[in-house]
Amino acid sequence: MSAKSDLRRDLINARQAFVKLQILPWHCDREWPVSLMTIVAKARCVGGYVAVRTEADVMPLLDIIASAGQAIALPYLANRDTTLEFRHFAKNDALMPAPFGFRQPEPSAPIEQPDVILTPLVGFDRAMNRLGQGAGHYDRLFARYPDALRIGVAWSVQEVRLIDVDPWDVTLDAVITEKEWIVGTNSRIEP
Repeated sequence: MSAKSDLRRDLINARQAFVKLQILPWHCDREWPVSLMTIVAKARCVGGYVAVRTEADVMPLLDIIASAGQAIALPYLANRDTTLEFRHFAKNDALMPAPFGFRQPEPSAPIEQPDVILTPLVGFDRAMNRLGQGAGHYDRLFARYPDALRIGVAWSVQEVRLIDVDPWDVTLDAVITEKEWIVGTNSRIEP
């Protein structure tokens, strides 16, 4: 476990250093890949997240998706020991603090079933293995929504050659960085 903890720490530091060097946020003048836009256009509901600290911000993309008529959902965590779930979110909805420091919809927001899940990453490799914060919340979330496409969102500096996986780790279908759209060889995304 300490090897993953060390890698997690190193990748978070690399992400922080990278973001400090950026003149403009990632979403400024960003052209989202046609493949990604085609995928989200077919979805009834897209699960996203509110970026924490130096995570890549997907809110501009979620705004585009919502303006096209798809439902948006954000992770909701009642307490540190429960499983994440997705709750409906609209642009002007209030967000409240959640365990682990992220922002989430109110508990009264309806539960959603996303077709696509955009997930923040600490690290990833080309085999579509992901490294998260270490609590296993997204692995359990993916198990809860097994049919949803899983798309990681990260900065290019978060890519590593290989991430050691545990039996409960769930792979991604694709990753998007500020430089490229990467689809895994075993992805459920059609080319």
